Formats: sequence, structure tokens, C-alpha cells
Amino acid sequence: MNPPAAQGPGIALTEPPNLPGWLRSLRRGENLLVVAALALMTILPVTEVVLRFFFRTGISASATIVQHLVLAVGMLGGAVAARENRLLALSAAAQWFKGSLLTLSHVIGYGFAAAVSALLCAASWQFVVSQKSLGKILFHFLGLGLPAWVVQLLLVIGFGLVAVRLILNASACWRWRVATLALAVAFIAVIQWAPVDPQDLRWPAMIVLLIAVAMGAPVFTALGGAALILLWTGGEPVSPVPLKHYQLTVNPTLPSIPLFTLAGYFLAEGAAAKRLVRVFQALFGGLRGGPAIVTTLVCAFFTSFTGASGATILALGGVLMPVLLAARYSERSSLGLLTGAGSLGMLFPPCLPPILYAIIASTGGQVSVSIEEMFQGGFLPGVLLVGMTCWWGIREGPRRGEAGRQPFNAREARAAAWAAKWELLVPVVALTALFSGYATPVEAAAITALYTFLINVVIHRDLHLFRDVPRVMTECGLLVGGVLLILGVALGFTYYLVDAQIPDQAVAWATATIHSKWVFLLGLNVVLLVIGGLVEIYAAIVVVVPLLVPLGIAFGINPIHLGIIFLANMELGFLAPPVGLNLLLASYRFNKPMSQVTRAALPMLAVMVIGVLLITYVPWLTTWLPGLFHHVR
Repeated sequence: MNPPAAQGPGIALTEPPNLPGWLRSLRRGENLLVVAALALMTILPVTEVVLRFFFRTGISASATIVQHLVLAVGMLGGAVAARENRLLALSAAAQWFKGSLLTLSHVIGYGFAAAVSALLCAASWQFVVSQKSLGKILFHFLGLGLPAWVVQLLLVIGFGLVAVRLILNASACWRWRVATLALAVAFIAVIQWAPVDPQDLRWPAMIVLLIAVAMGAPVFTALGGAALILLWTGGEPVSPVPLKHYQLTVNPTLPSIPLFTLAGYFLAEGAAAKRLVRVFQALFGGLRGGPAIVTTLVCAFFTSFTGASGATILALGGVLMPVLLAARYSERSSLGLLTGAGSLGMLFPPCLPPILYAIIASTGGQVSVSIEEMFQGGFLPGVLLVGMTCWWGIREGPRRGEAGRQPFNAREARAAAWAAKWELLVPVVALTALFSGYATPVEAAAITALYTFLINVVIHRDLHLFRDVPRVMTECGLLVGGVLLILGVALGFTYYLVDAQIPDQAVAWATATIHSKWVFLLGLNVVLLVIGGLVEIYAAIVVVVPLLVPLGIAFGINPIHLGIIFLANMELGFLAPPVGLNLLLASYRFNKPMSQVTRAALPMLAVMVIGVLLITYVPWLTTWLPGLFHHVR
């Protein structure tokens, strides 16, 4: 992954100097729209809960409005990500090329990406036209109905803005921008007017796609390009790509993803990290390996709310590295621990990947997996991985001199816990709302986001309401928009795979070739490790899970167990050389060569491999809690 593209909390939006006044106003207006959409997404579900609890009523069409606000955040946030040149990419061409070669790589990668975005814009327009003829009304307000096609125009606007901004970001020189535009037009012209059978262009087009990805084309254009190429060369319409994008973004459960992400951003952008480090340091700093335990627990806590190991490494690396070095941990051990611990909270509520897995796994109707069951199933495996990381950190700690260890001080522990009491209650608020049965997952996410907002703006005043909050919310919208662009087009790619009966063929091959459930699981671990090291996790969930679920059914694997195996392997993939996301981000954050970070992380990788194998071959770790809660109900 491209480290700058994966930036998270703590990396501020930048406004180029000497911008014309009208362009500056447009940028700020765009940011304000993202902020307004996220604010409404938070306020409406919370208001719904309050009205239902006290007055036994609600807001008409509230759920529909919130679902379509996700579409607004996704497309506008994606446009902002493109504007800031922060779309997630698989390859950082800057690591390979310099000077004119770097410029040429940008022209190729961004030119192809702009062509794909323009084609998605055109396909979205066809989709909107078809929907307009249906005359569907989303909801009525003050006697006026809002047609669905008006909101769906955001697809056209979003993809169009992304295409333009990809061309502008190719270079600061207009000559190269014109070259990028010419290349994009040439790509489109070949698709529209090629004098040969489209089927003959499938593999040449896929090769060009791979070259563009290697040159730095964003992930969403790689997946969207693959979907468009496969559908076009197969003689099928490309309209299912924007259709699937729309269907995903208005999924009833999907708003919980941007809302929990917003909660994580409020936590990471305030001073919560320092207060929590103080608490864990007071509680565990007196133990052997205490700094490592502190690092592990704080990283797991933050990742569970931000949903991204990258955000944890970027936000907490500067706080925790000095703690480890002061305790006389070697630089190599400290670097390895922070790199590995960055993704540890992925299986804990309310982290985003289990939510998305539950949504995608249940989409096909073959299995039904709830968000609550995924979090119940992931709790013990998550504790196992955290425990094993703590063990490794203790083992790597200084054995002489008691460096960094201080006797337990009850007064300091009480003072630290009191100072961080509101942050320590965040999991309680989130889990109570999520598992109480009274609030839906979306409402639980909105309550959590509002609570973290109140902590940082009203109680601690870490964030200024008018100066900081819009910036943080725009950053959140940028990340969410970039991710939703990937998810939407990835679902279009998945549509092609399902339409081509690839899952059925995979099941037939696997059941004919592999006769042992345990051998299948071992092979699955190997394949998922490779995928986790190469493919962005959200894209992997959308593309791989629909292929994986039928295989799990064929081999009699519990769908919750299968999901936790999948997510644990994705977590492991963050550390897999040569391009694991955590390796790249740690290299970027600590300014260390990739080779040095990789060597430092190898022991942690080995520890995580053992943990993933235990999760895979001891199903009880995953199935016991969901079974217990099901029995209680």
C-alpha cells in the first residue's frame, strides 16, 4: 500500500497557497458538505432512539435518509480524497522512480485511472437515467417528494470529480496534465471504437490495467477497471457496477461503518491517547514487560475504534515509541512490537471489518451472520492474539536493572483512571448500545460517535468546535469516501465473478480435489495470507468472501468460525512482507527503511502465525461465546 495514501488521524488536510478565492471557497464548501452529511448521520439515529424511548415514536424515513447520506459521504469524501491525492493505492511509484520516470509513471497510472473513473461516471449516468424513468420517491418532506434519481446523481458527480482530479494530480505541469488527459481519452476511444472483437482485447486490457496499478493507479480504479473490462469483453452491460455501488452504500447496516470511524477519529485526534497510556502505564508499568503490555493494550483499544491499523500506528507511534525506548527496549524490538500491535484490535467491537464481513457474508442468502455474532466469535481469538503479543513483549523486555519498571502506585492509578474516565467508558457505551437489543447497530454507532464528540469538544475541550471539528470530520469523510469507492466497485467485480459462476466452479474443484476439512483450512490460511499482504482488507472482504462462503458450506465450517479465520489472516497479512500495510506505514511513520522494519517485525509475524493456526484448528475459541449467548436467548 502507498503510505501517504493510507494516512489517518493526525495527518491534516492541506490547502495549497495562492489559490484563487473562488477555488478556495469551493474546497471549503465541499468540506462543509461532507461535515454536514456526517453530522446528520449522527444526529438522526440518536434522535430516533430518544424519541422511541421517551415518546414511542420516531422520525419518518429516518433510516432511508441515513442510508443515502452514506452515499453522499462516500462520493463526496472520495472526491475530497482525490483532491488531496490520498486515494488508496497498491503501489508507491515514488519508491521505484525519480524525476522524469516518476512523472511518466504518474501519467500512465493516473491516465488509466482517470479513464476508468470517466467510464464509471458514464455508466452511472446510464443508471440514473434508467432509475429516473421508474419515478421512485425516497421520502416526502413538507408535502414534497425527493426522487431517488436526484440523490443517485451523486454517483455521476463523484466519479466525474475523481476523474478530473486524477488528471490534475498527475503533475504540477500543465504539459503533463494534458498528456494524462490525452492518454485517458485514448483508453476510452479504444474501448468505444476498437475495430476488433472486444473478447480479443480482454487480456491486453488486463495487462494494461496491471501496468497502471504498478504505476500507482488507485485501488478502486484497479477493481473498477477489472469489472469494466470483464463485463465489456464478455458482451455484457457495465451498468451493474454503479448499481452494485449504489446498493452497497445504501445497505441498512453500512452507516455503522462511517459512524464508528468518526468515533475513532474523535478519539485519535484529541488527547485520549496520552490519558489512556497514563492509565495503562499506572496499572501495568510496574510489571516485567509493562511498557510492552501498555503498548499492546493501547494499540488494541484504538484499532478497535478506528478500524485501521494504519491510523493506530500513525496516531500512537510517536507516543509509544519513547515509552518503550525509555524502558530500555531495543529499537528493533520496539519497532517490531508497534508494527505488529497496530492491527490487534480488529476482532474486537466495534471494529469495522467484522461488521463488513457480516454484511457481505449475509448478502447472498446462503448464510446469515449477524454483527453481534461476529463480535462474540472474535472476542476470545482477539484476546488470544493480544495475550500472545504481550507474552512476546515481556520476553523481549530488559532482564536486568528493572529498567522502566516502577512499583505500583495506587494513588497514581486512581488519578490516571479518573483523568481518563470518560475514555474508559467508551467501550461500555458502545457495547451496551450494540448488544442491548434496544438500539440497532447504526444507532449504536451514532451514540458512540456523539459520545466521543462530547468527550473531546465539551468535556476535555481537546478539540475546538469550529476550528478542529470540521477538519476532523472532513478527514473522516476522506477516509470513508476512499474506502467506499473501493467497496462499491469491488462489489461490481464480485457481480461478474458470481455471474460467471466462479464460486460454483471453486466449490466443485475444491470438493473434488481436497477431501479433508483440515487440509482445506491449511490451504485457506496460506491463500489468505498472500491475499492479506497484497489486497486492501475492505476490498478483500467484498471480493473474496462471496467466493469463500460457498466453500465453507461445502466443507461444513461454521460461518462465524470461517469469518474469524478470514479476518485473523487479513490481520496477519498486514505484517506479511514484502508489502504488508503495517510494514509500509511503520517505515513511513518512523522513517526507517522497509528492510529494517521487515526484519524487526518477523518475530511478531511468527507469533501471529501461531495464533492464527490456533484460531483455525481450535473452533471452540470462536464458536463458544456465540453458542452461549444463543443458548441464553
